[in-house]
Amino acid sequence: MNPMQPLMALLALTERERDEAWAQMQQASQSHQAAVAQLDQLLAYRREYELRWATQFKSEGRMELVHCYRGFMERLTQAVEQQQRVCSHGQTHVQRTRAKLAEEEVRVASVRKLIERRARELRLAADRQDQKQTDEFGSRMAWGYAGSAFGMGTSHAA
Repeated sequence: MNPMQPLMALLALTERERDEAWAQMQQASQSHQAAVAQLDQLLAYRREYELRWATQFKSEGRMELVHCYRGFMERLTQAVEQQQRVCSHGQTHVQRTRAKLAEEEVRVASVRKLIERRARELRLAADRQDQKQTDEFGSRMAWGYAGSAFGMGTSHAA
């Protein structure tokens, strides 16, 4: 088995988790943007409604119209406040998903560093093994040469 295989599987897992965190952050951001847009629409509608009725009250201000106006404005204000809470919650959710994405990015980078370190260690071990084999081969060659030279020297003397 390749000694790097478990680390490569871990890298694939952390990258997948990072990608999921990115998708969640994107979704939270889009949801928050939609909530802010809806809040802006509500605020614009409320301003427009107030202006329209301000001119209406200048010309006629019957009491039943004022009660209807106030009742609707209360409900509209409640809707605006609710949407502000939705926006606030959405912003918090975006911040949490960004933090989660940052954590996942750190995990991916850590695993990549570990893989680089392991690959370097494996290369160094392989280089040492090659050097050891080369040294052993050289040593055998030297002993073989010395032995044959020694053997030749004794055959001439005899």
